[in-house]
Amino acid sequence: MSNILNRLAKWRSHFAGWQLGTRTKDDPESQAVRDHREVTLFLRCEASAVAALLIQKGVFTQTEYTAQLEVEAEHLERMLENRWPGAKATDVGMVYTVPACNEWMSKWRP
Repeated sequence: MSNILNRLAKWRSHFAGWQLGTRTKDDPESQAVRDHREVTLFLRCEASAVAALLIQKGVFTQTEYTAQLEVEAEHLERMLENRWPGAKATDVGMVYTVPACNEWMSKWRP
């Protein structure tokens, strides 16, 4: 792995601390969050690299990529709304409609 990817991976501990508070390295929840954050960071770099190369090679344009990205984002947004009835993202934040979200939200930790 290159030095820059090793350096980028160090952010995983920052995000784990932000999400969970101070934890030891052997804490299972902290390990899970660090692992997930590393994957997320790397996937973002990989997806950006592939898109940039495809645009540079003329496979598609930046405009076509942006349009398709918006289509995919809308599709994922609908999937999330179906998964979490009563929850909706708006331009100013999340909106939760009661009682639609009570069934799943009542099972969350206090």
